Amino acid sequence: MSELALTLVRLGFLTLLWAFVLVTVLVLRRDLRMPAEARPTGRERRVRAPKPPKPPRVKKASRQAKGTKLVVIEGPLVGTVIPLETSQITIGRAPDSTLVIDDDYASSRHARVYPAEGSWIVEDLGSTNGTWIDRTRITTPTVLSVGAPLRVGRTTLQIQK
Repeated sequence: MSELALTLVRLGFLTLLWAFVLVTVLVLRRDLRMPAEARPTGRERRVRAPKPPKPPRVKKASRQAKGTKLVVIEGPLVGTVIPLETSQITIGRAPDSTLVIDDDYASSRHARVYPAEGSWIVEDLGSTNGTWIDRTRITTPTVLSVGAPLRVGRTTLQIQK
């Protein structure tokens, strides 16, 4: 083979190699982008609004009407019922969690559910894969209404009366 042909083959191979690297980077970049419906809430620009008036004190009986149990409706622990009292519930892989989820998509300390002003609040504790209510990823403490699906890893929970 002549020197010119060998050089052209080497340049062709180098071009193919760089094209492969470029295509791989573009595919990875596309896959890492979140779809519009999966973007976390709370990252939008915040406009300061006047503080709303504080709601009136809620009696203990009506707090119970908001939801009395947290039920696992999907996942390996389906059917598990956790009674909601006045203390917080922690969810994660850690053995000291209230609900221990053996799931690769759940963090050790994934989320917590706690009572505040007559309703139940769910907070993501900095998990890798996020905590989701319906199709919305939460980034700030969010009110969890009765019947709304709460997804942690592959497990879906729901507050029921």
